[in-house]
Amino acid sequence: MTEFLDRDDVLVAGAFAIGHACEVGDYGLLDAAVARPQATAFGVDAYPDLYAKAAALLQSLARNHALVDGNKRTAWASAWTFLYINGIELSPNFDVDAAEAFMNEVAQRGELSVEDIAATLASFAAG
Repeated sequence: MTEFLDRDDVLVAGAFAIGHACEVGDYGLLDAAVARPQATAFGVDAYPDLYAKAAALLQSLARNHALVDGNKRTAWASAWTFLYINGIELSPNFDVDAAEAFMNEVAQRGELSVEDIAATLASFAAG
C-alpha cells in the first residue's frame, strides 16, 4: 500500500530543506499539491506508479508557489521523502548540479510532463 505525505509532512520536509520553518502563502495551493498524487479517475490512479506520484507532487509544489520561499527545495525534499517512505532511495552519488538544473527546468520553464519528471526522478534513484 502506498504511503502518502500530508500537509505537515511536506512542511517538515521543506523546513529541513530550507533550514527554517516554511511560510505558507496559499494553503489552497499547498493542499492541492499534497492531494495530487492520490488523484483517481473512474477508480483508476491518475499517476500509476510511485515515480509518477512523486513527479505530480514535485511539479505542483515547484510550480504553484504555495510557499513564500523555498518552493523548489521543498518540492525536491518532499518528492524524495515520499519515495523513501515507499521504499525508493536517492542515490548517494546523484549529480547535485544535474538535480539543480532539473528543478529549475521544472519550476521555470514548465515544459516537462509528469512522465518526464518521473523518468528523471528514477534516474536519480539508488540501484
